Amino acid sequence: MLELIYMLNKIKRILLQLFSLIKSEIKRLVNKLTSHNKITPVDDNFVVGLDIGTEYVKALIGKIDKETSVIDIVGVGKVHQSLSDMQAGAISDIAAVVENCDKALKEAEEQANTSVRGSVIGIAGELVKGSTITTKIIRPNPEESIDAIEMEKIIGLVQAKAEEKAKDQLNKETGGRDVNVRLVNSALVNIEIDSYTVTNPVGFQGKEVVVSLYTAFAPLIHIAALEKTSFELDLDLLAVAAEPFAVSRAVLGNKISQNFSAILIDIGGGTTDIAVVVDGGVQGTKMFGIGGRAFTKGIERDLAVSYEMAELLKVGLSENTVPANKVTAVEASLNKTAKTWMSGIDLALSEFTKLDHLPYKMFLCGGGSSLELLVDKLEETDWYKNLPFTHKPSVHLIKPQQITDIKDITGKVTDHTFITAMGLLRVAGDTKQFDVPDNLTIRDKIDKMLKV
Repeated sequence: MLELIYMLNKIKRILLQLFSLIKSEIKRLVNKLTSHNKITPVDDNFVVGLDIGTEYVKALIGKIDKETSVIDIVGVGKVHQSLSDMQAGAISDIAAVVENCDKALKEAEEQANTSVRGSVIGIAGELVKGSTITTKIIRPNPEESIDAIEMEKIIGLVQAKAEEKAKDQLNKETGGRDVNVRLVNSALVNIEIDSYTVTNPVGFQGKEVVVSLYTAFAPLIHIAALEKTSFELDLDLLAVAAEPFAVSRAVLGNKISQNFSAILIDIGGGTTDIAVVVDGGVQGTKMFGIGGRAFTKGIERDLAVSYEMAELLKVGLSENTVPANKVTAVEASLNKTAKTWMSGIDLALSEFTKLDHLPYKMFLCGGGSSLELLVDKLEETDWYKNLPFTHKPSVHLIKPQQITDIKDITGKVTDHTFITAMGLLRVAGDTKQFDVPDNLTIRDKIDKMLKV
């Protein structure tokens, strides 16, 4: 009898779960149809940057001026994620994330008064590998001039070599498992012909071609989750972008300065993403799984409080709202997690062994960088002494106003937490630029080869 009751209760729970899923799906479809009926038809000049973060989904709708490549932000949406929706920067509950993205998109579309299909979605997580690889190619006929077809073959060889490197690295980190990866971003850093740096290799003769190429690879399972999300949202996925690469594109803008060198750090809810830029070129990106939520969970554990209360205590420390009898304990917990976080920064930067020195300018963005303790640690401690810095690092938060060629006309993109989403818009603009083949420079043609 007890077994029968147990089975009936189990069946009842399953039916309730199915009913809840069906109800949620119907609600999502109705909301989508309703929102699309209220707004103007799709305009190809509009794109959306979708930053699916551990803590928040942010959707920015931008209108691209194809002549100037300037992007106007005309719609903004932001929706909080639940604890179980994401894990270390990767999607763990597709249905829940789709629902959150749909809400953010609806909010942005209503403000922009347009439907959007073209999208770029960010990807993060410890298993996203980005680095600059330098490959030397010996040409069999050095007296012949290099043409675009030969350059395409050379870049293909470099990308293949980079893919093998990424696979080997992931296999080591995952205990020897054969992880399928896909190229998500690629950018030209430098080309030399017989030790002479060129910006336009076509037409040059020479024996030795040295190409430095930044590439980012991600596990296929993570990309598939983003593609599924895009499909459920009825979006056309223009590109998937490694988030630290997107941040670098936001900061560098359209007119890349070869004098710009900096370390860009995006502190999200689940991960910290780092991009090192030297002379306008992305030298590499690193990610590790400590973000804002790690500090909250540390307080939750150390003070034996709920996660919600721990979050209030973490935020309240900067706002002076923490009860006096808890301040010392909260500070101690945050400092303990910060020590681990600083070790992650140290380790990530120590892997840039091919650089003579690291840029001393550091720019922070992401919700986690709102924690003043982290800025203080980077500015006031001597953590950098064992790394190849020529100066003590200077630390600044990236302001939206500093992002060139992207203008917010909504008044809602107000702080450093939107920088990654702005970078995704920049990548969307890069991608859209090559939809029109006329009047491409040779550098544009090489960049076009790198689009994935």
